[in-house]
Amino acid sequence: MFVIRNVFRCRPGKAGAVADKFRAAHELMRDTGIEPRIMIDEVADFWTVVVEVEVEDLAEFGRVMHERGSREDVKAAMSGYLEMVESGRREIYRVV
Repeated sequence: MFVIRNVFRCRPGKAGAVADKFRAAHELMRDTGIEPRIMIDEVADFWTVVVEVEVEDLAEFGRVMHERGSREDVKAAMSGYLEMVESGRREIYRVV
């Protein structure tokens, strides 16, 4: 099993709006079987949003992310989020 964290450092005051976009996009893709946890910082760097998922297969995760990026409804839900984000990174951990 793998834990994948997408960490976004948002522009000041934009973390809530970024989290809303991820929630809206996820609602459109509920049938993938991937259930994210969407978190906003409490004591980390200000304006940080983390989208975390657990998956058994990295290839399947890649397929779902490719599908997500090609769907017009998901693109519409996520439109404008890049203007609200300063930087980001993906962390992938193997659960032992």
